[in-house]
Amino acid sequence: MRRHSAILFALLLTGASTGGAARSRSARPLEEGVVGRWDIAIRTPDRALPSWLEVRRSGSHTLVGQFVGVVGSARPISRVEVRGDEFRFSIPPQWEEGTNDLSIEGRLEGDRLAGSVTFPDGKRYDWSANRAPALHRRTDVAWGTPVRLLNRTDLTGWHVVGERESQWSVTNGVLRNAKAGGNLATDRKFTDFKLHLEFRYPKGSNSGVYLRGRHEVQIADSSGGEPVSNVLGAVYGFLPPSELAARGPNEWQSFDITLVGRMITVVANGKTVVCDREIPGITGGALDSDEGAPGPLLLQGDHGPVEYRNIIITPAK
Repeated sequence: MRRHSAILFALLLTGASTGGAARSRSARPLEEGVVGRWDIAIRTPDRALPSWLEVRRSGSHTLVGQFVGVVGSARPISRVEVRGDEFRFSIPPQWEEGTNDLSIEGRLEGDRLAGSVTFPDGKRYDWSANRAPALHRRTDVAWGTPVRLLNRTDLTGWHVVGERESQWSVTNGVLRNAKAGGNLATDRKFTDFKLHLEFRYPKGSNSGVYLRGRHEVQIADSSGGEPVSNVLGAVYGFLPPSELAARGPNEWQSFDITLVGRMITVVANGKTVVCDREIPGITGGALDSDEGAPGPLLLQGDHGPVEYRNIIITPAK
């Protein structure tokens, strides 16, 4: 009996020791460390380019996700491969130059990621990433005083961003982008806010409103289409509108947008088409990937002609 007890004790001790070692080895494996959302900065000779990555589990053995590049919409990642201390994935090209896949290699460095990206044209750059902030708001929002962002005569309070020439002008309170050119951003930056604006575009044109300079609410000639994630009222590439509320080209239309943390509500032409939904990350064309920081209101001007008027923002206190 004593012999059996000794054997049982030895087995229990061995099991406890083995289990403890296993737990120690798997306390923070690479697979667990990369799961989540990441704000990426790609280092090029000219400037840092923003991107975004989400990695999540699919079942018990596979990592999948989605990626937002410098331009374009969120693209699905069918598999994130983990080999030793590194991970990698490849996705087809979207709007990038070149025909090869876009390939990412990375590693976990504490609570950050770092690695390299090879674009479809073969250019390779280093990148680093921080965990995207949750942006949960713990208290109810108290709203401040509405601010009219556009005057009747000029672009005071705004500046052109990007490398393209400005095509923007103001006449009698109407802001007009004559043709594809530079984007336009407010000098002032905002965190949480309510926004009202009115817009008009010709047939086939395309623009967008970037909230904090990072999250695009799409403006596009969307007559007769389906409510997918690249039509009027969508948070581009992420959140489709519940219905198409677009009017026809050359008609004045309106957005009333509320943004608190990551939670957004979009009312298009009086219809609530996105109701208190979470924006997962930045959209292509963002100014930067620092999601926790205030940012400007940015109007997209690099796609086509568009007009805006009555741009009024009510910041949170």
